[in-house]
Parts: sequence; structure tokens; C-alpha cells
Amino acid sequence: MSKRAILWVAFLVVHFVVAMLGWWWPNAPMGDVYLVYDPWSAAAVNGGVLDGHNVGIVGLTVPWVYPQLALLPMVLAKAFAWIGGYIVGWAILVTVVDALAFAMLVGKGRSNGRNIAAAFWLAFILLLGPVHLYRLDGFTVPIVLAGCLWLVGRPWLGASLLAIATWIKVWPAALIAAAFIAVRRRLAILGGVVAVSAVTLGTVIVTGGGAYAFGFISDQTGRGLQIEAPISTFYMWRAAFMLPDSAINYDPDMLTFQVTGPGLNVVIAIMTPLLALAVLSVAGLGAFKAWRRASFVSLFPALALGLVLAFIVFNKVGSPQYISWIAAPLAVGLVIDRRRWWKPAWLGLGIAVMTQAIYPLAYGGLMLKWPEPFSVLLLTIRNGLLVVLFVWAVMRLVRVPTRVPATAAPAPIEVAAPAPRAFVES
Repeated sequence: MSKRAILWVAFLVVHFVVAMLGWWWPNAPMGDVYLVYDPWSAAAVNGGVLDGHNVGIVGLTVPWVYPQLALLPMVLAKAFAWIGGYIVGWAILVTVVDALAFAMLVGKGRSNGRNIAAAFWLAFILLLGPVHLYRLDGFTVPIVLAGCLWLVGRPWLGASLLAIATWIKVWPAALIAAAFIAVRRRLAILGGVVAVSAVTLGTVIVTGGGAYAFGFISDQTGRGLQIEAPISTFYMWRAAFMLPDSAINYDPDMLTFQVTGPGLNVVIAIMTPLLALAVLSVAGLGAFKAWRRASFVSLFPALALGLVLAFIVFNKVGSPQYISWIAAPLAVGLVIDRRRWWKPAWLGLGIAVMTQAIYPLAYGGLMLKWPEPFSVLLLTIRNGLLVVLFVWAVMRLVRVPTRVPATAAPAPIEVAAPAPRAFVES
């Protein structure tokens, strides 16, 4: 059996197992699908009516926490719901989108870099578990991965895919920023993003949703500290030891568990500026490297991973599905230069398995008013690994080689010789 065939068999096995884990594991890992995606999509299909009540269409007639295109996959999942209900339809939809990106990644199966990256992605999905398959983020990851792989040969198309993913969940904006900095054909990147955004906004305005076009931004900035966020670790331990003024509360509006504790409002107030500062700092370092003429293949993976991790490490939300974001830049790094990227890839797999151990397996111990210390310990280790990976990405970005000015001899580029060919192989 060829390597390509083995990878496809593994793809089917992994997605079947992960789909079944959603039914087997505790703490409702499929909860978002049947609690919110199904009702939202049903209301949209029925003109804002759900069970005889006018509830509106999210993002168009009522405020929404997601960008407007997020409604598209939720509605598309209904096309497969006849097979076994909406949950099964959603799992099939994500699997189909994963398969399209996987086919692009594997190609003809002749590139070792692409084969290793494909195997890594499958291992990552398996170790992360049902939170990949049963969350909106899992739908965006394959779109982002395909967009990244097309940035060199078809930058306009690659940027368009990244823009579509951003209008589903905001996080791919980090990859757009990395692409604009690292890709030489910046006008193509800008053109793809502007075209998709113009069509999306135009459609939203025409359908009467102009007032809610950017509502997802204000909804995010007004959130409290979610229990999984790295910044919440201090409060989680206070709550675990039952210290005064520290506990876990459920927010019925955001459907999340959040921390309470001393100085919380100050921390909440500074987190958004801190996130912006972290993202701008990483982007600024990447822009400096680009200005010094660093090559795309050496600059983009490190910059992309650094920006994505900045969105996670300095985020006050930190939902388990956020971990799926790191799969795309790590896979791209393995495609380009597996010699340098195997260590962070293994670290990424460790983060994935720790995340599944936390959610859904140990999540019951975190949802208590005073959480169980063992569950908090697992969360602390996972968040520590995220910080370590972020530091690695920044240090790798610092070490990205650059070309000296044309008046001097060019500096050597530290990229494996076959990497560019492996990256652009169709």
C-alpha cells in the first residue's frame, strides 16, 4: 500500500474515532452543535422563526458573537442532517472540508514534508478529540491550511480563503497579517481580502444586517475571564483553594464558565490592550524581518505561529477549541522545513492531548464553584506549554535569517533546499 493510501485510510479512521468520541466522552463535547448551531441555523432557514417564536436571524436582525459567514456552515450542515440528524450532519460537513484540505496537503504523496505534515495533522485531530470536529473552529482550520498552502503559487486565492475563514471566526486574521507581511505580492493578498470582505459586507447590508455587521467585536471585548484562559490560572488556583472572593460562575449569555476574584475588573480592562500589544509586537518583528528581505519560507511559518499563539496566550476567553488553531501553522512549518519544526510539532501534539484531557474528560472538575485541584493542575500544565510554544515561535522569528543590503554579500538563507518545492507542489 502506498504512503498516500495509508494516509487516507488513517484519515477515515481518525475522523470516525473522533466523531464517536463526541458520543462517548462526558461533559457534552457536542453541546455547541445541538444547543446553538442547530437552533441558529433553523431560525435562519425559517426567516427568524423558531418553534413558533420570532427569535430573529443571528448577525442580521439580532446581535451575534460570531462574524456573519459563521452562519453559512451551520446552514450547510442541514444538507447532511437527513443521514442521522443535525449532529451527524455537522460532523460529516467538517469531515468533508477536512478531506478537501487533506487532499491538497497530501497531493500526489511524493513529498516527504507534505506526508509528514499530513500525518501530524491527523495525530493532532485525534489527540485534540471531539472539540475539533464539533466546533466552528474545526470548520475554519482546513480552510486556513489550504489558504496558507496557496499563498505562494496563488496568493489571491490563498488570501481569499483566509478572508472567508476570518468572516467565520476572527482568528484567521492572524494568518492574513502574517501573509501580508511575508508574501512579496502584497497587492494580491490585499485584493483577495478586500474582495471577500466587500462581498460579505455588501450582502449583510442588503439583507438588512448593517447595524450588526461588526457586533462580534464589541461582544468579544465585553467578555470576562473564561476559566481556560492562561491569564485565569491565578484565579483558578485561588478558587481551588477556596480563597475569599474567588470562585467559578456560569455566564448564561456567553454560555461559558468564568472566574471571579480580587482585581478582576482591572485585569479584564487591560487584557484587550495587552492582546493588541502582543500581536503588534510580533507583527512588528515580522515586518522588520520582511524589510530586511527575509524569505517567505523562513519567515511565514514562525510569524504565523507567533501571531496565532499571541491570540491564544493573551486572550481572556481561551476556549478548548482555540487549540485547533495552532495545527495550521505547525503543519505549514513541517511542509517547509521539518528538521526545524519537528520539536514544536511534538509540543503541539502534547498541547492537544492535554486539552482533550481537560475538555471534556476533566472538565467536570473545572465547572464547580470551587474547582478540583487536579483539574486545575492539568489546565496549568497545558497553559504553560502554550507559553513555551509561544516563546519558541518568537525566538524562531528572532532567528529568521535576512539578506543584507544589496551593496554587501547576501547572507545565507537557513532553509532546507527542498522546502520551497515541497511548499508549492500541487
